[in-house]
Amino acid sequence: MKNTISIAIHGGAGTLLKGQMTQEKETAYRDALKTALIGGYEVLEKGGSSVDAVEKAVIILENSPLFNAGKGSVFTAEGTHEMDAAIMEGNKLQAGAVSLLTGIANPISLARTIMDKSEHVFLAGDGALGFAKINGFSLEPESYFYDELRYNQWQDIKGSDNFQLDHSVKKDSKFGTVGAVACDKEGNIAAATSTGGMTNKKWGRVGDSPMIGSGNYANNKTCAVSCTGSGEFFIRGVVAYDVSCLMEYKGMSLEEASNEVINKRILEIGGDGGLIAVDAKGNISMPFNTEGMYRASKSSSGLEEIAIYK
Repeated sequence: MKNTISIAIHGGAGTLLKGQMTQEKETAYRDALKTALIGGYEVLEKGGSSVDAVEKAVIILENSPLFNAGKGSVFTAEGTHEMDAAIMEGNKLQAGAVSLLTGIANPISLARTIMDKSEHVFLAGDGALGFAKINGFSLEPESYFYDELRYNQWQDIKGSDNFQLDHSVKKDSKFGTVGAVACDKEGNIAAATSTGGMTNKKWGRVGDSPMIGSGNYANNKTCAVSCTGSGEFFIRGVVAYDVSCLMEYKGMSLEEASNEVINKRILEIGGDGGLIAVDAKGNISMPFNTEGMYRASKSSSGLEEIAIYK
């Protein structure tokens, strides 16, 4: 009996109003999601690991200026880019994470290198950059991360005390965090998440994306989860681990647990957003409590979906 292979990806959740999206832009997002989905799925199809698959999918999303990660990262209050990423595998519970990272095109690959080649889980700032250089990562110039839409987003609120989550109501903006979860033919699962944070953020603010258990988590006994949304609430709700907990200790299914967390628990503390999750049988769940969430999934049982709105 061959295991079901499956993958799900997201490109952020938020106030995605259908009337405010041009057909051209919607097509561009759908195409970008499809490219990442197929890229990750092909890894699984060829017998590759779930970790390889989620890294591959997230790299493709990081390389697209459409999403707030890697190349499309938003501007901080200082006019720089500070990126966060995390990756985790469910077999041995190995994980790698990086935060406050500048100049690296693919933060998810650095998180993977931290997991594979260091004795640590989480590196940040200059130290993370030092580790990157020792491990052969090259630094991109500022111009690599420059995007006109992102720059204009920042100009709107620059010099103020406001910051803007990607999915807040200033529309026609590009949306948030990217992530992927996958189950390979061995039944091993993995999750990866990457983000450029919030526009005009100050003081080295870090969201949930690089935090193991909050924005990213994987455990073969339960599920692999990648989150997107209002990071402060996802940190306080320990959202990714909460889904796992409900499965492990309450015996809930993947679908029940992820819906309980997104449509009840996170709402009760005032948070909004969504998540993608997969279990070791290849089941997928993608709940969100916002107007929309850029998402896509594909499995060997015939499922294939690319969607933006409810």
